[in-house]
Amino acid sequence: MKLQDFHVEPADWARSGEREALRDIRLEVFVGEQRVPESLEWDELDASSLHLLARAADGKPIGCARLTPAGKIGRVAVRLPWRGQGVGAGLVRALVARARTDGRAELVLDAQIDAVEFYEREGFIAHGDTFLDAGIVHRSMRLALTTPGDERVAPATVDTRLPAASRTELASARLQLLAEARHRIAIYQPILAGESYASPAELAELRRLATSGRGAEVRVLLHDPAGALRDSHRLVALAQRLPSAIQVRAPLEELDLAYGSSYLLTDQGGYLFQPDAQRMAGRAASRDRAAQAPLLQHFNEVWERSSPATVLHSLHL
Repeated sequence: MKLQDFHVEPADWARSGEREALRDIRLEVFVGEQRVPESLEWDELDASSLHLLARAADGKPIGCARLTPAGKIGRVAVRLPWRGQGVGAGLVRALVARARTDGRAELVLDAQIDAVEFYEREGFIAHGDTFLDAGIVHRSMRLALTTPGDERVAPATVDTRLPAASRTELASARLQLLAEARHRIAIYQPILAGESYASPAELAELRRLATSGRGAEVRVLLHDPAGALRDSHRLVALAQRLPSAIQVRAPLEELDLAYGSSYLLTDQGGYLFQPDAQRMAGRAASRDRAAQAPLLQHFNEVWERSSPATVLHSLHL
């Protein structure tokens, strides 16, 4: 399973672009491949469910899933070229993590009979007799959830999303997330633009985190640290003054260098994600560990393959 090849993110059914991406995958897999009547594919739950999209490194939608308000997983679909590479498991695990965060006691689903073993590997237990749904044999399954106290950061009734649809909203979301972090953050920036992480308020929060004592950790992945150094970016200057607390690495592999998104992750489960790092639009939440989890997994994978940005060390100035 190559987790670095894709990531999972929330999708908003109310946004036409994200809705069409979800619809295209479901039409391709369920209606096209499995011959499910299109009239049965869409229901009133789509508007109220939590949707996830899996995207390839180039941003192409490759899989989807949803969690209904009643706690039922469904519409899990992965495009044919991406099957067997962990995309389905990534989607299901993200929904399970979200359900735990929301304090749910259990999750349920109706699995196509050929997928029962897949869900069993994810901890679900089959029960009851088989039945037909849209002409396909299914079996009901459930997963009992345990919710460690330190993971219950946001009740389901609290909306922790932050506005992030403009330059101003992105800056506000960045600052709020930095201010709410306690000791650890992770930043992924293909290109470190002059305005990102450069305001006096943001730098003050970054300095606070870097000097917050035992456990302090600010990790930054930059595709072009030399360029940020040439531009005299203020975050680079801060990293040079606090090299033991602010660690900067640069990806080496072509696949990583082709990744065009950016994000900020905090130790409180907060995240700010821009699908296209060059566009001033994205999505954010102050606390949403389910949505953050695949991004953190991606960051850790790339971090391990990356090299320390020695160009920032004082001997290279």
